[in-house]
Amino acid sequence: MATIRLETVLNKHLEALERTGRLKGAETVITGIIAAGDGKGPRYLLKGHGDRPFLRMNSNNYLGLALHSTVKAAEEEAVHLYGTGPGAVRFISGTWEPHVALERGLAAFHDRPAAMLFSSAYATVMGTLPPLITDRTAVISDELNHNSIINAIALGRPAEKRIYRHLDMGELERHLAEAARTCARAIIVTDGVFSMRGVHAPLQRIRAIVDRFDAAFAENALLIVDDSHGVGALGPRGRGAEEVTHPGAADLLIATLGKALGVNGGYVVGGDAVVRFLRETSPFYIFSNPITPAEAASGLAALGTVDGPDGRALLAHLRAMTHRFRSGLASLGLETLAGEHPVVPLMVRDTERTSHIVRHLRDAGILATGLNYPVVPRGDEEIRFQISADHTVADIDEALVALRHLPR
Repeated sequence: MATIRLETVLNKHLEALERTGRLKGAETVITGIIAAGDGKGPRYLLKGHGDRPFLRMNSNNYLGLALHSTVKAAEEEAVHLYGTGPGAVRFISGTWEPHVALERGLAAFHDRPAAMLFSSAYATVMGTLPPLITDRTAVISDELNHNSIINAIALGRPAEKRIYRHLDMGELERHLAEAARTCARAIIVTDGVFSMRGVHAPLQRIRAIVDRFDAAFAENALLIVDDSHGVGALGPRGRGAEEVTHPGAADLLIATLGKALGVNGGYVVGGDAVVRFLRETSPFYIFSNPITPAEAASGLAALGTVDGPDGRALLAHLRAMTHRFRSGLASLGLETLAGEHPVVPLMVRDTERTSHIVRHLRDAGILATGLNYPVVPRGDEEIRFQISADHTVADIDEALVALRHLPR
């Protein structure tokens, strides 16, 4: 059947995306990896660039665990034992021992009674929020929360959706006070680390506010934190935003295996009753295959690495490289934001110049992400650098040299 009329409409939409700077365009294809050596971390080969190596500073692989020998060995062994796929959704026959072992490990890692795996962090958010939202629920969300949270709230169709200005605790309090007059349940949801800038939420203050209003809701006020960028990247023990603000702050903590843990999949940890309820009601869990048994096994190996001496060493090195890069930006007179997280933004505040700098960096063999309006507010255009534990001093200095020679 011909789709010419539809294609005309879709092409106009794509043209509008390109005109407004929102078109993502062709994807960069990685064709190979050059192992670390000679004081440098790994380099990446890209399709269309032959054997030219690139320094990757746009990856969420904060601890370098995707290339860690222990993690790779665990996945390889599990493939031989269990095959390449789960074969079914979990409630039919798709639950394997590595899934159960990883959930036990995640619950223990976060000091929670229970954990539950999903196919991705996005699916975790989409599969956790809507089942907990009723026609008597108010959802109160930070304005800079991730797209997954925005869509999960829309899918849940709460009685009230309230958005507070980014990190504005006074406005959060006002929303809770107003919602308590009309709703039986409140869900306060926030990113743990806001991925555009590497800023973490003040969970100690949010927890105190939620506790103060909890009694006003017949079915409680629940704090849900998506700390996908924080877990494994923030805190001396890699426990994320909770570790540096308020351990155990979240009633439900959502995170990912696909960033600092270097594998694939998402998860939620919390109380036993809530997790059991989600297993029975969340369509993103019930009707979707889980991560593979091999991914679960490698995830457990990654978790064990983070929780041991190797993990503490990787986290310390990550903090040192992050500090070196952030300090280097400041010494060059370039604007960045204070913080501990390995997302280090270079604030450019101009769309055209942001794109120009990204091209300059790529020409210098460095991959970084430019964020322009309308992805970020006008005037907040930036280049997001992401530091990894597999970066070395030489890598950081190579990037700083490229930035020192920015064309005017």
